[in-house]
Amino acid sequence: MKRSEINAIIRESDSFIRSFGYVMPPFAYWSPDEMKTRVGDDAKAIDAARLGWDITDYGAGDFSKMGLFLFTVRNGRMDDLKKGKGMLYAEKIMISRKDQLSPMHRHELKAEDIINRGGGTLVIELYEKAADGSPDRQSKVTVPCDGVMRTLEAGGHLKLAPGESVTLMPGIWHAFWGEGEDVLIGEVSTVNDDATDNIFHEDIGRFSTVEEDEAPLHLLVSDYDTWL
Repeated sequence: MKRSEINAIIRESDSFIRSFGYVMPPFAYWSPDEMKTRVGDDAKAIDAARLGWDITDYGAGDFSKMGLFLFTVRNGRMDDLKKGKGMLYAEKIMISRKDQLSPMHRHELKAEDIINRGGGTLVIELYEKAADGSPDRQSKVTVPCDGVMRTLEAGGHLKLAPGESVTLMPGIWHAFWGEGEDVLIGEVSTVNDDATDNIFHEDIGRFSTVEEDEAPLHLLVSDYDTWL
């Protein structure tokens, strides 16, 4: 992705998020220089927890068709998760654009609530995990939606209207997209590790390669290793 495209998506996404009354934390608006300075001083936790902007086209090169906007607001520690106490949770705000696919994947560790916070309908395609780890094309899949169990055929499409949510336990295969309009999505989960805990069905990447055609408005999480 070109940096100019990423900068435009950040501006558009911030405006969309604010239209629903959600405001980003202060560090979201730090310049790259301020981020470098603060992470080297009093804000080391931002880098360690990988908090911040995250825009991906999954390496496919067409964000409008396959992509996702994410911002990690808070994230716990994997060491705490191993101990079973401490900061065991994470929170993201995301945008799935109309007909924009977030491709089929699952997590080994992370359980997550996916919440439609506003906009269009969020459509989630679901599979159980087969014995070999692949999507189970035969078995029905049952997931809790706001305290009510819902059962779908393998590959069924769960549709969430604004205010509705689903809990996805580790191993559940899922892909999703917005229907009708762009969708604002909340995610509340156990500790998040995007570097190792995303298993895709197709041979794709989690993060985008960035072409630096202009200066970054704000750094992405995937920039931290090279910019900070």
